[in-house]
Amino acid sequence: MSPATTGRRTRGPVEPPDADEQPESWRGRRRRRGGRPLTALLGLLALGCLAAGVVRLFDLDSNVQLVAVLAVTPYVAAGSLLLGVLCLLLRRWAISMVVLALAVLLAATVVPRLLHQARPYQQGQQVRVLSANLYYGRTSAEAVVNLVREHQVDVLSLQELTQEAVDALDRAGLAEALPHRVFQASGDASGSGLAARYPLTALPPAAPSTFAQPAARVDLPGAADFDVVAVHVAPPHLGDAADPWRRELAGLPERSLAAPVQVLAGDFNATVDHAAFRRLLAVGYADAAAQTGAALTPTWPDRDTWWPPAVTIDHILVDDRISVDTFDVFDLPGSDHRAVFSQFVVPDR
Repeated sequence: MSPATTGRRTRGPVEPPDADEQPESWRGRRRRRGGRPLTALLGLLALGCLAAGVVRLFDLDSNVQLVAVLAVTPYVAAGSLLLGVLCLLLRRWAISMVVLALAVLLAATVVPRLLHQARPYQQGQQVRVLSANLYYGRTSAEAVVNLVREHQVDVLSLQELTQEAVDALDRAGLAEALPHRVFQASGDASGSGLAARYPLTALPPAAPSTFAQPAARVDLPGAADFDVVAVHVAPPHLGDAADPWRRELAGLPERSLAAPVQVLAGDFNATVDHAAFRRLLAVGYADAAAQTGAALTPTWPDRDTWWPPAVTIDHILVDDRISVDTFDVFDLPGSDHRAVFSQFVVPDR
């Protein structure tokens, strides 16, 4: 039967209108905003985040450059989240899914540092420890001594301690506030020292180190003694493949249940994102900052610039038998580091 007899009309294929004649809504569905150039740019940014994420997730620290990348992991996590959301808004679905998955994985390593991880309270003596990097001895001695007095510091750990800095600290009144000391001053950044309200007995170093890292036993009156080390680990750029840095972190004294509780305070030149640092947390130490939810508080570089410090390399690590009450950081005029402070309880014998 012919089309004419059925009353039906046949129609050929419908051709879409030219691009210039298409409705705006149709063109929007067919083209993504920014086109291929924007997709390429977002892809490059995603590759950068992925590369940095792989470095952290697989603990790649075989050279100085990778060590530096690890230090900025919190920023990579935040950047990945922002990039993933942006890609969603721009309808780059594949890129957004990959980058957001990376953000979730990195967040699992970063977010716990913002959470309060307090340990059960222990009966014992309350102790306050302050650590300050004096930046070649150029830090204001008055500022250091003022912090000691204001916060009733019991033990002071000093890095980059020069003889000139010792003299300036004594003129500012350090000897009166903290009369006991184990100092190894130098003419450069290699000097370190411990000053305390209570008697100190010098201990041998746990391992050789580039900078002085004096250790001492603190004789707490009527309470259990504890050991403390003024930590100053060599920065990773010293030596090939950051070997001295890795070796010195591994050489810090181990926590022992048969010995007095141990405290490590100073400039570790490492963040929680470095596997060499996390090994300390795996063998019986706890980060005082983490116990108070402040483990992302940056401490370096703290210079007279408009931007704040970027990374957290100054720490107070305590024996995990110690319960931490408070943790704080303070600016130090003349130093490129912030001072770190913690109050904790040394358990009874």
